[in-house]
Amino acid sequence: MATTSIRIDSSLYEQAKQDAFAEHRTISGQLEFWAKVGRAALDNPDLPVSFIAESLASLAESRSDAMPFIPMSAK
Repeated sequence: MATTSIRIDSSLYEQAKQDAFAEHRTISGQLEFWAKVGRAALDNPDLPVSFIAESLASLAESRSDAMPFIPMSAK
């Protein structure tokens, strides 16, 4: 991935820095995540933003850490 410099508001940077720490992302990764959520929200206005954010976050997680789905009827 190419690195490009952009200018953003310092308050947005500080918010990204705080959220990145909490979410174990880099600041660039946090800004990229927000951009992906925003793009997906614009493309899918009928979906709640929280659903979009959680879906994108889950796609980034390792599949080896995932728990298999076991229907209640199978227990």
